[in-house]
Amino acid sequence: MLTDGDMCEEAKGFKALIFFVALYLVALGSGCVKPNMIAHGADQFNLQTNPSHSKKLSTYFNAAYFAFSMGELIALTVLVWIQTHGGMDVGFGVSAAAMAMGLIVVVSGTLYYRNKPPRGSIFTPIAQVFVAAMLKRKQINPELMINGDQNRAESGNVVQTQRFRFLDKACIKVEDGSNTKESPWRLCSVTQVGQVKILISVIPIFACTIVFNTVLAQLQTFSVQQGSAMDTQLTKSFHIPPASLQSIPYIILIFLVPLYDKFFVPFARKITGHESGISPLRRIGSGLFLSTFSMIAAALMEKKRRDSALGSGEIISIFWITPQFLIFGLSEMLTAVGLIEFFYKQSLQGMQAFLMAMTYCSYSFGFYLSSVLVSLVNKITSSSSKGGWLSDNDLNKDRLDLFYWLLAVISFLNFLNYLFWARWHSHSSAPPTIQNEADGMGLNHYILTKHSKDVVDENIP
Repeated sequence: MLTDGDMCEEAKGFKALIFFVALYLVALGSGCVKPNMIAHGADQFNLQTNPSHSKKLSTYFNAAYFAFSMGELIALTVLVWIQTHGGMDVGFGVSAAAMAMGLIVVVSGTLYYRNKPPRGSIFTPIAQVFVAAMLKRKQINPELMINGDQNRAESGNVVQTQRFRFLDKACIKVEDGSNTKESPWRLCSVTQVGQVKILISVIPIFACTIVFNTVLAQLQTFSVQQGSAMDTQLTKSFHIPPASLQSIPYIILIFLVPLYDKFFVPFARKITGHESGISPLRRIGSGLFLSTFSMIAAALMEKKRRDSALGSGEIISIFWITPQFLIFGLSEMLTAVGLIEFFYKQSLQGMQAFLMAMTYCSYSFGFYLSSVLVSLVNKITSSSSKGGWLSDNDLNKDRLDLFYWLLAVISFLNFLNYLFWARWHSHSSAPPTIQNEADGMGLNHYILTKHSKDVVDENIP
């Protein structure tokens, strides 16, 4: 990007401050826009009054990811070309103009949006449930008392679970003859407790996608390095920029997402009866399974590239790297969209944007785990005479193929781990519980009719 004779000077002082502030502002803006934009768009569908919107919601998530893929494709092709030939300043200027246009479009529809009223901090109700359950840990569990008609409960619109029953104690209201209203840090509603249970139950599903994003990190780092060591010539005058290899999954997504929504979903809907064709959990699982084969393809290709370079000195074409990106593109369509739909459809009032943000936290954790994994592998595989698998920064000397095989094994183990937690989640939310029975009564809290605050479970220390 430098013209002849130019020197690349290090930014210092005020210039460095502006540079890093700008980068952090981009990160902050992206973190605010992406989860809230997806959740706000989904809020425009009224699932309670119009059940048919459930099918449209699934289509919306696919369309939103299609738009995201288009943006990524343009950034990795057109914007890379502009920055290469016009300079980084021009590239950042074009990006700023595009964001300004997006802001204008969003603001222009303000009068027509369905807006949910703000509910305050989501962390306070969660903390209240844990504090109340801890303070009342010696009370008799409501589940042990409902059969004796000794308590009543509040109606709620969430699917309850038999898991984490110790949290039910946060709902116990002991009548001691006074009309003193208990603090929300000592008494919580059944719905509030149910939502905290749901939030806890989705954490394992979220955690299983971190390894998936670790694989994504490799495709955006080592796979680009692979491309740099291959023949990038497409025509006599045009070479494929290795950085643009990351656009391959998004090219695939641009074609696959519409086909998936228009053909596969209606076909699968007839078989499964599910409005999304297949459930979000099955969609996520399919994507995690395919990510394993992406790493297998990467390992086989790197072995072929390395053997050719060291054996005959042949530099193979960059098109050999395409299969690993193609497989991961399909995997990402299934996993990413499935995770967004799964999180949004949880019965968590006012927490949809928070759950959308969790999907992007998975990206962050995945890339961080990637760095830790590379360092750990280098340390374990190094010896006194030579470095680790990835220590030389030379693919012909490193063993990137073995590292890819390791990632394939980790991905498959992560898939098996996901199957366990997906089954656990499905079974934990399906059966009726004490809280479901309470919902049918349409009342408020678990109320002990014994007029004493000394009613405790003697089995609890």
